[in-house]
Amino acid sequence: MDLLIQPFAGLRPVPEHADDVAAPPYDVLSTAEARVRAAGRPLSFLHISKPEIDLTEGADPYSDAVYARGAETIRQMIADGVLIRDDVPCYYVYRLSMNGHVQTGVVGAAPVAAYDDNRVRRHEFTRPDKEDDRVRQIDAVDAQTGPVLVVFKPRERISGLLAGIAATEPTYDVQWGAEGGAGTAPNVRHTIWVVMDSARVEVLRQAFAELDLLYIADGHHRSAAASRVAAARRGQEAAQSFLIVAFPADELKILDYNRVVRDINGLGIDDFLARVGEAFDVVETDGQARPRKMHEFGMYLDGRWYRLTPKRPPAADAPALERLDVRVLSDLLLEPMLGIGDPRTDPRIDFVGGIRGLDELERRVDSGEMAVAFALFATGIDDLMAVADAGDVMPPKSTWFEPKLADGLISYPLS
Repeated sequence: MDLLIQPFAGLRPVPEHADDVAAPPYDVLSTAEARVRAAGRPLSFLHISKPEIDLTEGADPYSDAVYARGAETIRQMIADGVLIRDDVPCYYVYRLSMNGHVQTGVVGAAPVAAYDDNRVRRHEFTRPDKEDDRVRQIDAVDAQTGPVLVVFKPRERISGLLAGIAATEPTYDVQWGAEGGAGTAPNVRHTIWVVMDSARVEVLRQAFAELDLLYIADGHHRSAAASRVAAARRGQEAAQSFLIVAFPADELKILDYNRVVRDINGLGIDDFLARVGEAFDVVETDGQARPRKMHEFGMYLDGRWYRLTPKRPPAADAPALERLDVRVLSDLLLEPMLGIGDPRTDPRIDFVGGIRGLDELERRVDSGEMAVAFALFATGIDDLMAVADAGDVMPPKSTWFEPKLADGLISYPLS
């Protein structure tokens, strides 16, 4: 059985340029936000992950010219010695720190065959257009530059080995300042140790052999794209694996992922509240109604906050998918009362990551852009794994992981 976390010879910045290269994940920034973030930073990895920022404003971000520009930029950064390739297969220990929270994992390569065989388990549907974009980006730059965040059930031996390595001098220590970046948390520290000593690599390999399953936490489109690239490049060994960063499940931090809706489906305020009261106990609160536990919701409507509790919550022994608060809210309120059947495609609903706070929900409603907002309790990592084990699919935008990985610190070359 293939080892699920394998060492590889990574592509990475020389240490003196790590701060210049490291960038937020490509998918948390709009093109406009990426232009601002990369302004005055010619070595930012955003020039590779979102190369449309270097073309004329308004250019189609999915044009051939965009992918060609990303390929040109990565080749130039390699030629200039900004990015270097390791000579031997390595593991890369990756620690994220934010406001007292610390999680320590490892960067490696996972076999695409394990993803195809469901040993790397998924819990979300993907959109073909997003898959297509990542396939074209991977093919153009001939590397996987956006890591897939995965988790594994904790193993004491693995955590001990990673902690021992993290007690030594790191190769990279990058900290984003108070500005954070659009859609990303501020004051996040990214610390990486390159493990190239063959004896230590072998010890880690043996420890990872204990793992029989990985679970995708974030990066379903990147992993699906890697599978498509592998199929197209059969016979090319490197393309049969994909870039992951794996953390013990008990170290990840999941934030709430909230909803805002453009209108209340033609109802008046009082009528809508009456409808909500048929399925929920509704209590107006003095301040923000942040959910304190599972199956409790906050609702912001017409300048007021309400705490909602389902009158008939899911049974404790119900399937994991049915117990998810994102599913409960959809089944009891969004679909029957607001007419939102498919939140993946309905333009009346939008999603707000918990890192933006409940103030963002108030702003979206008070501005008149949206009519009502819902605050949810964060989905648990055990629930995510239970849904994946059952072969079910979570509703879209069920989890927001924070802190997020950086792009550019470790990439996986395909040739």
